[in-house]
Amino acid sequence: MLNYIKDVLHNQPSDWLNLTTHRLDIYNESLAKVEFIDQFEVLEKSNNADSEALANLPTAYDYIRLGHPLSSILEWVVASLNDVDTKAVISFGSRAMPLLAILRKNSLINKKTHIFYTGELPKDFDVEIVKNIYGYDFELQRVENAENISSFNGSTVFISEQENIFHFERFDNLDFLINTNVNTGSVILVDSEDADAYVSEIQHVRRRETIAMSPANCDFALRVLVGLPVSDDNDSALGANKDAVLKSIKNIVGTDTKALVASSGLSIQYAILMGLVHTALEEHKGKDIKIIVPPNCYGGTNDQARRVAACIENVEVLDLPVDGGNDMAEGIELILSKVAALDAVPYIIAEIPTNPRVEVPDLNNLKEALEKQRKTPNGDIAVDPVFILDQTFCPNIQFVSDDNLLSGVRTISYSSGSKFPSGGKCIAGYCVGNKKSEVLMQKIQEHLTLCDNQATPQQMQVLATQMPSMLQRIDDAYKNTREFVNFIHDALPNAKINFVSEELASQGFTPSVFSLDLPTKGKTAEEKETYKRAMNHKLISMMITEIPNESKHCVSYGQLKGCYWTIPATSTQGTTKEGDKDYIARVAVSPDLDLERHKQVFLEFVDSM
Repeated sequence: MLNYIKDVLHNQPSDWLNLTTHRLDIYNESLAKVEFIDQFEVLEKSNNADSEALANLPTAYDYIRLGHPLSSILEWVVASLNDVDTKAVISFGSRAMPLLAILRKNSLINKKTHIFYTGELPKDFDVEIVKNIYGYDFELQRVENAENISSFNGSTVFISEQENIFHFERFDNLDFLINTNVNTGSVILVDSEDADAYVSEIQHVRRRETIAMSPANCDFALRVLVGLPVSDDNDSALGANKDAVLKSIKNIVGTDTKALVASSGLSIQYAILMGLVHTALEEHKGKDIKIIVPPNCYGGTNDQARRVAACIENVEVLDLPVDGGNDMAEGIELILSKVAALDAVPYIIAEIPTNPRVEVPDLNNLKEALEKQRKTPNGDIAVDPVFILDQTFCPNIQFVSDDNLLSGVRTISYSSGSKFPSGGKCIAGYCVGNKKSEVLMQKIQEHLTLCDNQATPQQMQVLATQMPSMLQRIDDAYKNTREFVNFIHDALPNAKINFVSEELASQGFTPSVFSLDLPTKGKTAEEKETYKRAMNHKLISMMITEIPNESKHCVSYGQLKGCYWTIPATSTQGTTKEGDKDYIARVAVSPDLDLERHKQVFLEFVDSM
């Protein structure tokens, strides 16, 4: 088996290491990972490590943050070497998050946790913060080995720092074993009787608050295991790459405040939320915390906010409708008045432009609503809001600069690095605050390092290479998008296209994503909706079938090449409440594509309607 893995590593497709998605044209969501491993095992049994055969394996996961071909293979190897089911093995880019995942699950079911460890815990893992801010209950004990650990009325966890993360010593009294490695991350083996109840919960932490072990680190770990040479070029250049990335971010956002770079967009968002919760619990003791989120925004944002609220007693999520006929500034005015009446702490998460309807609020009205001083019922000044702005669609707008309209508001901007910052070559994320939020950034950094969710050396290298060209790529992609939108408007005038106006574009709002409400037929509302949804799928299928080298199924945006199609309701809004989902086609256009061919296929679609 190890000889076969050696051949696989030698022949692996380049995009296993260099892209954030693999073979989205062969993707069955309900069988993600399972289908990949099933077909990988068929190849292994016939000793087929041919490059073409590996390239034709289906997508392991819909998004690399959650998993990818190399993490799936690494977990399969661990399971094979330790004689357990593959689903019981889960890899993490972070050394802290698998433990936090167990603690989260046990906190929700009021189950005690006893943690044993050898050596040292990650140096930034602050036990008091995990207990007092995250609200997790556990006992911690250092031991020489796992052999004599006694049974416990709860969950028993054993953590060990290992050069070889593939080998686990299993004992009857251990429910969870975590091998950590400072260079690659960690692997958890779920060995409890109720393993099934934990596996999905641990996987969901990986989906929403952190990442799987990165492709580069999986490749490194597997190479060490089978005796292949490894490179530490990214590690040795980390300081220079980090300096280059921070310099690029500073130039793009227009402020001197310190930026933080994390392993993914949701990793940085989790640090933001936990840093702000920590601040509120210290500075506003006894007050409730309200996380205010658009109900139809990116599903990861929505779900993560609700997951944080589920774990901490005085945190609640409030809905903020922002598009599709709802005005963001008006909504914020109403909800901040409500929060002031409750004498609570308001944290607002919003996307500008909105997703998926690509709307931009009146910024003067937004400033007025956010800056307005409000009173609590007893006449005190209400806690002012923190505006947490997801700028993934338009990372070029300088919302946190000193002279921006929002300079008087505590504003924190963040972006998913898998989009324009890297062009789809890695999944890092970054955040930066304006001058008014510098103190908050210190707490955010504390939680980023506690969770061990910082960007990896390889991610820093990719960002250092890609970010200098980001603004030009944004401009080129917008021009292609505008031309495609204008063409669709002329070819299918009855379609509703959600995109920025020329006026907004002149102000710098130049996204390269638009959404499309196709014209429909039918006598009843149900018939019309059914027809429209069928047309969505037909359009996307035609584009991907006719232009397979460029048009792809994808939830991403800001890629270097091609055109990416999705239906938010069944992709990015997967965990969103059904009534808030958007069954429309969302299209992301890159700076490099055969636009004329896309126009031609769209005309064929119109003719077939």
